[in-house]
This record gives sequence, C-alpha cells and structure tokens, in this order.
Amino acid sequence: MAVAVLVAGGAGTRLGHELPKAFVPLLGRPLLAWSLEVLAAVGPLRRIVVVLPAGEELPEDPGAWGLPAGIWDGPDGRRITSVAGGAERSHSVRAGLRAAGEGAPQEPVLVHDGARPLLTAQLVRDCLLGVAAGADAAIAAAPMTDTVKESRAAHGASPDASDAVGLPRVARTIDRSRLWAIQTPQVFRRDVLSAALERPDAELAAATDDASLVEAAGGDVRLVPAPRTNLKVTVPEDLHLAGLLLAAEVRQNPAPC
Repeated sequence: MAVAVLVAGGAGTRLGHELPKAFVPLLGRPLLAWSLEVLAAVGPLRRIVVVLPAGEELPEDPGAWGLPAGIWDGPDGRRITSVAGGAERSHSVRAGLRAAGEGAPQEPVLVHDGARPLLTAQLVRDCLLGVAAGADAAIAAAPMTDTVKESRAAHGASPDASDAVGLPRVARTIDRSRLWAIQTPQVFRRDVLSAALERPDAELAAATDDASLVEAAGGDVRLVPAPRTNLKVTVPEDLHLAGLLLAAEVRQNPAPC
C-alpha cells in the first residue's frame, strides 16, 4: 500500500485568474479535481491528502467538484482529506506527508501537482512500481525533443549594455539525448522523503522539485517515461491546451451511464 500527497496550494498568478490555481475551472470542474479522481481510482493508495491554500477545504459534497458521490471515503473510513499548505512547495509536501499519518519506512509516498490534470492511472502505477522494485524515488519524465542551448548570461539577466544587438548570446548547444523534462507524479520511499524534507528551510525554498532534495542527499532516483501530454498548467495557453486534450479524452472514453 501507499499514500499520496496532491499539492494544490499555488496562487496561480501567471494564469491571470482571481481564484487559486487549484480552483480555476477546467471543463466544468476545478483544475485539481481531474487528477484527484485519477488518484482515487488507484487501489494501492490507502490515503490521499490534498494540500490546499490556507482557509480552503474539500467540499462536503464531492459533486460540487464534479466528482462521484462517496469518493472521499474508503473501506476503513475517510480516505481523502485536506490540509493547509506552507510558504514553499516543499513545506506543503511536508505538511501533506505529516497529515497522511504514520507508515512504514519503506512505504511509497506519491507526490503529484494538482496543476497536472492529464494524469493517468497507468503512470501512477508505473511510478509506484519503480519504488517497489528498490529505487529511493521514481519520477515521471519525458525525453527532451527540442534542441537546447545554453546562454552566456543567467536566465532573465539583461544583456551587456555595450552589446549593440541586445540579445542573449549562445554559449553552447547541449546534447539532448541525456536530458529529460521532469513531471509529476514523483514517488519516494517514506523514510527517504521524510529525511529530505527535514533540510533547512532555505534549501527547501530553492528546490524546484522534491526529487532534487533526494538527489542532493545521494538518493537513487529513477526516471519513469511519461507522455508530454502530462503537462503542467502554468499560463493561460496551458489551460486552453489541457481543455482540448481532456475534451478529446472524454469523447473517446465517455463515462458509463
């Protein structure tokens, strides 16, 4: 068995929406409801904790989010619960893990971004299997397909004022054959993730994903091939594309009557 933490505490500023990102509507549901329904359908997940913005809670009636009746509950009581997030992503993951309760050191803990609505049950199972096979972490990732170039200036830095062209200068082209674009879900051994999340707050704030904390501690992190369609909604174009992809999926696999 395993537990899951669905991180959905972001503000969504870049989406240009007044609602927190997790609650931005997508085909008639809050954004996070799409991945939450997928996680709920995965039997080995005995507990799912949704990390929400402070002051927000799961609705009493899951139908308010377009979810099936009774989805919050499992055979042994409440299965899906919520907790308030922290100042940084890693703080939110730590809060979610603590809210999941006690577990064996080797128990898999799945972490997923609520802003990735095109999650599939198969990808969840593949990541869980990676840790079950002995890795410290197994994380969803897609091989890079674009040519990647490194600039001489740091990302976002202004070009040298003495440069008449005024554009960043290319330093080199990077071999993309070994590069992967990292996604979620990311699955960890409970003891490995717990130790990583106890690092100083400054290190947690600088981490762009939880796997980087495990890497820094020398953990064995494995890549699970994932489709590029498992996109993260960050800007309005992402939301539009996610809607198109989900609408096509719903048409292809309609819900049973």
